[in-house]
Amino acid sequence: MALRPVQVNIKAVDVSAVGLFWAEALGRHMSGVTRLVAPVGFVWPDPVDVCIDVVPVPEPKTTAKNRVHLDLATTSAAHRTELVARLRALGATPVDVGQGDVPWTVLADPEGNEFCVLEPRDIYRDTGPIAAVVVDCVDPRAMARFWDAATDWTLHEVNDHQASLRSAQDVGPYLEFIRTPETKAGDDRVHLDLLPRPGDDKEAEVARLRALGATDLDVGQVDVPWTCLSDPEGHAFCVLAPS
Repeated sequence: MALRPVQVNIKAVDVSAVGLFWAEALGRHMSGVTRLVAPVGFVWPDPVDVCIDVVPVPEPKTTAKNRVHLDLATTSAAHRTELVARLRALGATPVDVGQGDVPWTVLADPEGNEFCVLEPRDIYRDTGPIAAVVVDCVDPRAMARFWDAATDWTLHEVNDHQASLRSAQDVGPYLEFIRTPETKAGDDRVHLDLLPRPGDDKEAEVARLRALGATDLDVGQVDVPWTCLSDPEGHAFCVLAPS
């Protein structure tokens, strides 16, 4: 029993604007019915790739920094420069999150969700446009233990400063946990959705996650087919119903 990370969930007041931004940013397609940003011809769920699901909420983002963000890959210095310029033309804005003098560029989407455009790195040469889903945390080792047990992705690296997982096929984006001094403040606008494998029981998976240290999360959901949980450091995620 193990769960597959299948999509990054982004909350937005204007789902069309945010969805179209990410579709253009990643060179993908947005379904007008589901607000799912995915490659053309994408069949959900993909065994290794993650798509973006933009969901409507009434409240705008606060000034608090999201604890989860996307890192975008580039293939050369020229590609990075071109991508940053194109993203700013699409509505992205520069953001100062205390990064200082770093070789990557920190931007925010039209509703303030932070993301990074990385300098070229060999490790991300075959990830596709999303290099990694990055989670700020206090204890990367503890996060690695939980998420390694929770999902069917493979642990690649773990130390006191960071940990990373990737699909068992060793392709697609990484899931990374980066040590940061700040504690969680406010609700994140970005989280992961996990899906049971065909034939697995969703409620049994949820019970297994609770035994690993996950806790139930009330975000105002009423009668929905998914279950909202938090990992041991309070990062929200959802377990979807098989479909």
